[in-house]
Amino acid sequence: MTRQRFERLVQEAVTLIPKRFRREITNLALVVETAPGPELLDEMEIEPPDTLYGLYQGTPLTERTWDYGNTLPDRIIIFQQPIEEDCEGENEIRAMIGETLIHEVGHYFGLSEEEIEDIEERYWRGETIGPDEDEE
Repeated sequence: MTRQRFERLVQEAVTLIPKRFRREITNLALVVETAPGPELLDEMEIEPPDTLYGLYQGTPLTERTWDYGNTLPDRIIIFQQPIEEDCEGENEIRAMIGETLIHEVGHYFGLSEEEIEDIEERYWRGETIGPDEDEE
């Protein structure tokens, strides 16, 4: 899959995030990279055959103090190569991108791993709020 097509799938996945949450996201860059480097995998204590599909880098909203500001954007990195290697076909890639993005946005909002896992389970059951169902 080309980088351009993969990036388009990442942008489509953003619509899986309910609008009420998307409105609260500020100063956040969404970046696609080929693969996590060995240094990052070591730092995260991830050993083969495990890998990393995405990564949130920044200060979660729940940890920001009153004087937080004037900073570079937080980042969510989506890693193309490991997602493509572990998926069969575009539909599976699209689903994995969606789950990864939801997971990393959960970190941005300061959710616990348990809360994020609950949201991911609902995502896989098709219970995620769609872009047209989230009007306020």
